[in-house]
Amino acid sequence: MKTIKLMSTIMLVACLGLMSCQDEIDMENGNNPNTNSANSQIASNLERTGMYDGSFDDFLDGVSCSSILLPVTATVNGTQVNIISQSDYQQVIDILGEFNNDNDQVVLQFPLTVKLSNYTEVIVTSQGEYDVLIDACEQAEATAQDAISCLDIDYPITILTYSLNLDQTGSVIIESDQQLYDFMSTFSNDELFAVNYPISATLNGETGVTIDSDIDLQSSISDCLATEEAMDDAEEEAANLESILVDGLFQVESFVNAGIDTANDYAEYTIDFANDLTVTAENVVDQFAEDVQGTYEVASQIEVFLNLSFSGNATFELLNQNWEVTSYSQSSISMQSTTNPALTLILSQL
Repeated sequence: MKTIKLMSTIMLVACLGLMSCQDEIDMENGNNPNTNSANSQIASNLERTGMYDGSFDDFLDGVSCSSILLPVTATVNGTQVNIISQSDYQQVIDILGEFNNDNDQVVLQFPLTVKLSNYTEVIVTSQGEYDVLIDACEQAEATAQDAISCLDIDYPITILTYSLNLDQTGSVIIESDQQLYDFMSTFSNDELFAVNYPISATLNGETGVTIDSDIDLQSSISDCLATEEAMDDAEEEAANLESILVDGLFQVESFVNAGIDTANDYAEYTIDFANDLTVTAENVVDQFAEDVQGTYEVASQIEVFLNLSFSGNATFELLNQNWEVTSYSQSSISMQSTTNPALTLILSQL
């Protein structure tokens, strides 16, 4: 009798589990808004999210859809660099960052091996073959078929499935981006799927979120792509600002701290930004006054920043701030301290 009761309980649990899975997919009635087919937007987004992200070595290859497998040899601004491991990337970055208004050039030595967004590895034997990969990547980016790298899913996740032909439910545990890509890229047109929410993810490498539905997932992707675009725009603005700084000669038009403008303290000086990230303040009235030396750096996130660091002169050391660039043109650069909003600086070009 106990055996019969036990068997009945097991069958009941199994039946309820099957009904629960069918309810999640809800293939006939469509009541579950998270049920998707292979050609749905969510399927495309999940496939793109699972793609291999090759953007981490863009400073070397300029192609976000693939990465170069090491070792590789490259000539960077005329200097040959043997890149054996990722720690050697810094050599390339240092050479590229030595001057900020030069035309950087990276010449790759072929043959080399690249890893594509679909995780396959191919040998490239010439620049012509490599140009084909570049063109294909640009086309993928233009048609929103490239990797979505701004959303990182916290694995594992579970995807529920239903076969229309077999009238059969199932589930798959996904433990990596590659597994997600492989699953979605080969998902059959005669199947349906539903993500088993909630899932967790990180947006733009810093913001953790909990995603409870397909609508949440689409919203999170839209948000992080918008942030990524804003960061790309800021990076371009930072490059433009660097060019203006290096090409011009500046003076302090306004330096306001808590409503008090002390620009007159700098009236005798011109400020010259060099392309090696050094900056010099020269006294053009007193020829015996020593130049004030410093360094600078232009950076970007969603905003553009100018960091100043002078030494040996107390007056100019007051300008040592990380400044957010609030507006700029060829003739004027307006900034606000990131640590003290009451502190503002305007440089005007002579």
